[in-house]
Amino acid sequence: MTRITDISVHDVRFPTAAAGDGSDAINRGDYSATYVELGTDGPHTGAGFTFTNGRGNELTCAAVRALAVHVQGRSLAELFADPLAFHRSLTADPQLRWLGPEKGVLHMATGALVNAVWDLRAKVEGKPLWRLLAELPTADLVACVDFRHIADALTPAEAAAILDKGRTGLDQRLAMLDRDGLPSYTTSVGWLGYPDDKVRALARAAYADGWRAMKMKVGGDIADDVRRAALIRAEIGPDALLMMDANQVWDVDEAIANMRRLANADPYWIEEPTHPDDVLGHARIQRAVAPIRVATGEVAANRVIFKQLLQAGAIGVMQIDACRVGGVGEVIAELLLAAKFGVPVCPHAGGVGLCELVQHLFAFDVLRVGRSLDGRMVEYVDHLHEHFTDPVRTRGGRYVLPEQPGYSATMRPESIARYAFPDGPAWR
Repeated sequence: MTRITDISVHDVRFPTAAAGDGSDAINRGDYSATYVELGTDGPHTGAGFTFTNGRGNELTCAAVRALAVHVQGRSLAELFADPLAFHRSLTADPQLRWLGPEKGVLHMATGALVNAVWDLRAKVEGKPLWRLLAELPTADLVACVDFRHIADALTPAEAAAILDKGRTGLDQRLAMLDRDGLPSYTTSVGWLGYPDDKVRALARAAYADGWRAMKMKVGGDIADDVRRAALIRAEIGPDALLMMDANQVWDVDEAIANMRRLANADPYWIEEPTHPDDVLGHARIQRAVAPIRVATGEVAANRVIFKQLLQAGAIGVMQIDACRVGGVGEVIAELLLAAKFGVPVCPHAGGVGLCELVQHLFAFDVLRVGRSLDGRMVEYVDHLHEHFTDPVRTRGGRYVLPEQPGYSATMRPESIARYAFPDGPAWR
């Protein structure tokens, strides 16, 4: 029996702001991780994290420490004997719930702990997380989902039916992913803080490396956005997909007006065109800009926001994030909701380690939930992978399925030491 004996929390930050990596209409930060290690009475250590953008990472670290009482001293067998009770011990702590509920810093800290517990379980069972999830019995997967507040859109019976159906053809889909990899798009070409020459060079290089879908940031001066979109379209040609991401900066009417001007670049989607909580605003934008798709979800607070976006017909593409919500179980709920409503899932990645995590969730979605690859891609950003012991791998513009046991979440000890904030050598 594997028991969690101690919990370590690390504030790890990488100085990315100076180079403009990750820059968009709102953010220009230092990519950071609230990194959690679960020590055990056995040979394995669970690793998990949530992603932040620099200043304030100490708040998420403090929230993990506040929630750690619900994990410390417990065995894996105990946690997974009733995974919903474990999940609610974190999301409905009677003394901490007032700080949420199920949103913001506290919920991201929940995700870091839950991610670490799943990483530990996958390591103990000797499987990469995507395979562990894909092979779990339907009842076990349904037991991980909190249907409270979403049962009006997805019942446990409907979820079970989706997962049971996912068993059909699973081996064939796995063979396809093994052979071809996971379809992907790259955001590395289009950060808002990059000069034109760098954007041109990156777009040209990405196309040469096999990427046929790329994303640019918009939300600055609209004339400049139009110019940069034309520049990238000229480099990648008319047949490659070009996505756009406004990172929440526009009002609803502004988003509609700006997308009319940007439509000449033939965007596949506009991502985060307005405030992430404005479900009705997204719905209005989607109606106005169609056939351009609206995509959002990377900062959606919880499964309830996803439920409403889907019920309102507000999105043509649903994005998930491995760290923003309360960990693996809540992401499973979101994937099942998308399958119920027939909306393709294209996970958000980038940051610190998000690519490493979401590849597992995307593979599980294809293998067991959504089943189709139509309209589905996972985001790729070429930053900071060298700091992980099982870094993401790509080939010809596609992810290669991870093979090592776990959630690919383990950071290298030397990276933790060097980039620990504020005392690591990188910050002194």
